[in-house]
Formats: sequence, structure tokens, C-alpha cells
Amino acid sequence: MPSENSIQTQFDFILPRGLVDAEENVHRQGVMRLATAKDEIFIQKNRDAQDNSAYGVLVMLSRVITRLGSLTEITPDLLENLFSRDLAYLREFYNRINQQGDAYLPVQCPKCSSQFQVELALAGES
Repeated sequence: MPSENSIQTQFDFILPRGLVDAEENVHRQGVMRLATAKDEIFIQKNRDAQDNSAYGVLVMLSRVITRLGSLTEITPDLLENLFSRDLAYLREFYNRINQQGDAYLPVQCPKCSSQFQVELALAGES
């Protein structure tokens, strides 16, 4: 959770099912950073994304996911192996952190009136 004077740029996530790699390892926990203008420009210049807009989602996710399990080199080819539920989760997570700015919601306890922040849960998140 960021302090009042800082901007959170990286967000932890847990995939509902997980990415299964070539060695049958399941990778569920990851980190996604906020997208930048450079990411958007890269997508527009990427030939595969131009030819197939659905592939553009994989290209963008490969740029903003900095870690997935023990994997640190995230490529569109790797993400092609995501289960559809996990892809939907990552799309929703991407939209949430980039459009709302963070994954936390300020709340107030109805009993004691103390204020705190809770992380929003996504559909399918365990």
C-alpha cells in the first residue's frame, strides 16, 4: 500500500488457475506494473498486434507483468499458454490498476469509525 506522498507503480496478483510452463510448473503469483505511454506506442508499432488486435492484449501484458512465479522474462508466446480464466483475470487487473490508479479502496469501520484501505477483490480471485 503506498504512502500518501508516493505513487504505487507495482501490484501483486495471484492467478485463479496459474500458468503451466513446459516443465509442468504452475506459476500463480506475479507482479504487474503500471502501463506507460511507451508501452502504448510499442503496441501500436508491433506487427503481430496490428494484424490481430486480440494478440495486442498479450503483447501489452508481456510488457507490464514483471514477474510470474519464478519467471522474470514474460513474452507474448509464454502468455499464449494462459487459461482463459487467467487471461480474463489479468485483463481486469490491468484495467483496474491503470484506470483507477490502485487496487485499494478507502473504507470506514461501521462500529469504530476508523478509516483504512482494503484491496479490491476481482472475480475469480481466491
